[in-house]
Amino acid sequence: MLQTHVIDIDGAFVGAAVRLDIGYRFIATDMKLDDLDGSIWPNLADVQRLARRIYLGEAPGA
Repeated sequence: MLQTHVIDIDGAFVGAAVRLDIGYRFIATDMKLDDLDGSIWPNLADVQRLARRIYLGEAPGA
């Protein structure tokens, strides 16, 4: 069974991160994060951080 983590930004469900052997695959449920859909990340904190920045309209490097 796959382990999943809900990704929410200030109470809004924006996607889920699915734990894989190679990291976490992000599944977007909000159109603002379509560019991240299907991407793989080494850890959960990284995908949460970038999803938050993009969802709130902040620059990715900020």
